[in-house]
Amino acid sequence: MLRLGVLSLAFCLLGCGSQNPRVMIETEYGDIQVEVFEQAAPVTAANFLRYVDEGRFAGAFFYRVVTMGNQPDDSIKIEVIQGGLGFQESENRLAPVAHETTDESGVLHTDGTISMARNAPGTASSEFFICVGDQPELDFGGHRNPDGQGFAAFGRVVDGMEVVRAIQGLPADGQMLQDVVRIVNVQRVN
Repeated sequence: MLRLGVLSLAFCLLGCGSQNPRVMIETEYGDIQVEVFEQAAPVTAANFLRYVDEGRFAGAFFYRVVTMGNQPDDSIKIEVIQGGLGFQESENRLAPVAHETTDESGVLHTDGTISMARNAPGTASSEFFICVGDQPELDFGGHRNPDGQGFAAFGRVVDGMEVVRAIQGLPADGQMLQDVVRIVNVQRVN
């Protein structure tokens, strides 16, 4: 009985519907709606929502697509699309936030998970990615990043995975899109 209660609490923390904020990412290819898990990943979720609420994603775009076919030198393959403010300097970029592992949050990198891109732990700021398919090697203890800390997952796509997959299928030079996909607007929808 206690196990059922713990599972119910974990489910509620990750996705009990209306208590979690939803954000619409409007792109040139269509809309992607994400649910943000504020309780499960409070630091990472607060960072993403600050970008949203303060209009800091103005000028953002999707620029990187990782497919099974464009990672010839990686022994651990993943599939994601990545977006944000890009690699250039931007006055909209905030300071990096502390790293929340999937071991701490319980939010795993399954199909449609939205997570923060980073170099070393504690360097995530404006760049995020969306998983295409389950990506356990991005979780804490996974091997995609040599430090084993994984990436900070903080939500999931609730509508628009067809848009994510369409973006992933666009022409790219290596992992970089030949033509970036402009993010027209990012705003809360509840």
